[in-house]
Amino acid sequence: MFTGLFLGAFNTLIILWAVPKYGVDILFLKETPHATMPTGIMVPWGILGIAIGVELNFRGFLLGRLEALLRPCFRKASPQCLHWASSLAIVGSALVFAFDPFLVTTFQDLHWIAVWDGLVWGVIFVRMRNLLAVVVAHAVEVVILYSCIKVVLT
Repeated sequence: MFTGLFLGAFNTLIILWAVPKYGVDILFLKETPHATMPTGIMVPWGILGIAIGVELNFRGFLLGRLEALLRPCFRKASPQCLHWASSLAIVGSALVFAFDPFLVTTFQDLHWIAVWDGLVWGVIFVRMRNLLAVVVAHAVEVVILYSCIKVVLT
């Protein structure tokens, strides 16, 4: 939960302060499917649905499959190197997440922020092996991000 609070605040700061400083227009965020959905539906139901879907797909399925595919490669090299399989799986799933066509189309120049989110969620999932913890932290982050951006841009 602390991670979700931190990432929500950090990403809000990046999007509302740092990104515009470099001349990137963020007003397109007012037209995203998330922003146009009624707030009472988006918070908490839309955000919870997004967090569950994203984490089931990118951490629960993709990260798990990448780890399963990579582990045999590193087991042959050395049993101590098994952590490399998890590390590569985390990076791979984070990149696929950040460059998902919906994310790229919807969030334009901001989709790269999802790389560090994917890395953080991947590390938490690999360490805890608890998808619910990642879903809750992700939902907390998005509630903060969505709420702050909605207030500032409206």
